[in-house]
Amino acid sequence: MRTPRLAGLAIATMATGALALAGCESGAVVTPAATAPAPAGSASSAAADPAAVEALSRATAQLGTTSFKITATAGAGFKLTGEVDPPNGNGTAQLTATGPNAEVNIKTLLLGQDLYAQVPGITKAGTWTHVDVSRLPEGANVGLRPGQIDPVNTANLLGSATDVHQTGGNSYAGSIDLTKAVGLAGLSQVTIDGYGAAASKVPFTAGLDAQGRLSALTVTVPQGDAIEVLYTDYGAPVTVTKPAASEITEAPDSFYNSLGS
Repeated sequence: MRTPRLAGLAIATMATGALALAGCESGAVVTPAATAPAPAGSASSAAADPAAVEALSRATAQLGTTSFKITATAGAGFKLTGEVDPPNGNGTAQLTATGPNAEVNIKTLLLGQDLYAQVPGITKAGTWTHVDVSRLPEGANVGLRPGQIDPVNTANLLGSATDVHQTGGNSYAGSIDLTKAVGLAGLSQVTIDGYGAAASKVPFTAGLDAQGRLSALTVTVPQGDAIEVLYTDYGAPVTVTKPAASEITEAPDSFYNSLGS
């Protein structure tokens, strides 16, 4: 299975053995340090439509002002779901990687500054590991974390877009230069280098709902399954419950070492 890894799959690489059993691609993902996202389509391009750029920028900006649900898939073997409430800093996410021999499920909970994870092969079954966010390597992407609650990191992903234009109604299209966006959507430098020249102009399409909010995003990754993301249930309550004290353990050094700490 050749499946592009989304933001949040960095934590999955800590379960390399389990992912190998599932027949899925594994390996370290290095995400660049967080920076303020540029407006969608801000890179220079003669084909860019300013009105389309503005509409897409407004749509991505709204992701930080209200709760929403997200579902991201890459082929039949990769699915990431989440319910996030950016204004209050709370959210849940679950990654499922499926192969011919096994299925791996990785879960994360975020309550303000407290991040908890369940990772096969790393955390004890039936418990939640509390992650010391201060020990995470700079820029390490573990799906949910304080300051980055969108598991797909949509604003940064679309911040690398070029030649954004409207294709009809509330539909838009453009290109993403992955060579300028290593780590976005969980794509490693090794993976992007393997795309060759095609990595500099990867097509995407985006759809907005009647309120101008992002509803769908598709990135056609070279030599792999398209990354498809759906955004739904804007404004719906997101309930995140802290695990019982008896279910919480502190993350071991191996947890941080696996992320490059």
